[in-house]
Amino acid sequence: MAKTERVREEVSAPPAPDYWKRKTDAGWRLAAVEWIREASAEAGSSETREEIPYGLKVADDCVHLEAHPTERESLLLMLELIVQDRTLSEVAAELNDRGFRNRRGGEWGPAAVFNLLPRMIEVGPHVFSQDEWAARRRRLFRAV
Repeated sequence: MAKTERVREEVSAPPAPDYWKRKTDAGWRLAAVEWIREASAEAGSSETREEIPYGLKVADDCVHLEAHPTERESLLLMLELIVQDRTLSEVAAELNDRGFRNRRGGEWGPAAVFNLLPRMIEVGPHVFSQDEWAARRRRLFRAV
C-alpha cells in the first residue's frame, strides 16, 4: 500500500483560483475543508446547556432528572448541620470526614457549602415528607 502524505495549510485569505489547479497538478487531492467563523452573541446555539441542580442527575431515559443518592445524602447532612447551627467550615469538615466529595471529586470547603445554600433552601421543603421531617427534627433537637 502506498504511503499517504497529508499537509494542513492555514490560510488568512481565500486562495486564488489557480491555487486549486496547481495542487491537483502536483498530485494532491482535496480531503477536507474546515470552515470557521466568529460566533455572534445573538446567534446562540439551539442547545440549552444548564447545570443540573445539585442532588439530581439525568435519568436513564435521558429526558428527566432523578435524585442522585450520594448528592441527596450530602444535602441532607448539610441541612441537618446547618439546623444545628454549625458553621460552614464545620459543615465542610464533616462532609469531608464522612467521605463526601463535591461534583469535581474534590474536598468540600466553606465557600462550596455557601454556594449550595440557595439549593438547600429550594430543596428543603421537598426533601422530607411531613412525618419524616418530624422524626428528624425530634432527633436533631435531642442531639442539640
